[in-house]
Amino acid sequence: MAKVLIIAGDFVEDYELMVPFQALGMVGHQVSVICPDKSAGDKIKTAIHDFEGDQTYTEKPGHLFALNADFAGTNADNFDALLLPGGRAPEYLRLNPQVIALVQAFAQQQKPIAAICHGAQLLAAAKVIKDKKISAYPACAPEVALAGAEYANIEVDQAVTDGLFVTAPAWPAHPAWLAQFNKLLA
Repeated sequence: MAKVLIIAGDFVEDYELMVPFQALGMVGHQVSVICPDKSAGDKIKTAIHDFEGDQTYTEKPGHLFALNADFAGTNADNFDALLLPGGRAPEYLRLNPQVIALVQAFAQQQKPIAAICHGAQLLAAAKVIKDKKISAYPACAPEVALAGAEYANIEVDQAVTDGLFVTAPAWPAHPAWLAQFNKLLA
């Protein structure tokens, strides 16, 4: 089974961290979750985003998630794939040069990368999606396009795979997104 790295941070979208962490572990993958400046056992706060008919998603407090790996010393060479959840965390994680270097290393090594919702902000900042078809939360469409990718405007419960990238607009896509990612991990 594959070793999957998840890069998360405070106010990561709860479902987009918890569901992949649990589902990928359930099918036998080893899943490590890291956050800059934090170690295994440290906790991050999550946020629950929902679609309740407003012009954008709503946000509610989520859970405390205990990290199970150290950010310091993490190397793409030790993993088979990368997963980038959304929420507000990617907005500031993309400012961290070590995070960007990790994303770039996975892309350079041609390892599968799954990103959902605002996770595409990390792909765009890392400049690894040129000429790819990439989905994301619709508010991230301009960033996807500015990074040289084609924004995939798909239904909220769908996902798209282009080469090593598996992307989706938001957590309602978990069944499609995780199935497509798991296929690349086989």
